[in-house]
Amino acid sequence: MRAAPVLLLASVMLVVSAACSDGGSGRPEVTVAAAADLQFAFQEIGALFEEQCGCKVTFIFGSSGNLATQIENGLPADVFASANIAYVDGLKEKGLILEDTQQLYAVGRIVLAVNKDSGVQVENLRDLLKPEVKKIAIANPEHAPYGVAAMQALQSEGIWEDLEPRLVYGENVRQALQYIQTGDAQAGIVALSVADVPEVSYTLIDDSLHQPLRQSLAVLRRTGEEPLARDFIAFVNGPQGRPIMKKYGFLLPGEF
Repeated sequence: MRAAPVLLLASVMLVVSAACSDGGSGRPEVTVAAAADLQFAFQEIGALFEEQCGCKVTFIFGSSGNLATQIENGLPADVFASANIAYVDGLKEKGLILEDTQQLYAVGRIVLAVNKDSGVQVENLRDLLKPEVKKIAIANPEHAPYGVAAMQALQSEGIWEDLEPRLVYGENVRQALQYIQTGDAQAGIVALSVADVPEVSYTLIDDSLHQPLRQSLAVLRRTGEEPLARDFIAFVNGPQGRPIMKKYGFLLPGEF
């Protein structure tokens, strides 16, 4: 696959604390390795969880496939939240999660996103064939579930092969969005959960065009904070976390 323009070092993961530094206060801490589509929703959930637990939440955001590989190689995290259940299942087969903690927490949606200043008119997937749409950003399908969904949608429309020479690949769905935000790509396909940014307009893509983005999370077996990690998962899928997930466009367990 073609390499994307270099806006960020592909190997760098985004590490974010849900709130300010704890100032060395010794609060218990849970580290969550999370798919990039969760960045906005999980930062909001994490801040609320911190308020209630008196703990600290640190996020490591990246593509689900890359995070799963890093977990296999010893990434120090307590929880893994994937954009595709298959990556959690893969860790389960290797004995790396606490099996009773695995649960579905959402189904994701994808959108056709357009840079507002690009001057191109793109309202449906076939509009991407227009010659003025020179670059189209998606997450890398080799390790990003939202990239796989984008590829499947374009294949369902019968335009994948025509568009492939114009594709640029983000390391994850957030980087794909950044390409659209900066104008390095006029359009692209990204997660609904991260698409509500000032530089971009977007249109929901029919979910019948791709396999469901069934998202799963679990506590990692190596955690040193098992009770806190379990509490975080329960919070995401509980009465306080679910409305936040819904606000960012996710379908919730019981709705699919």
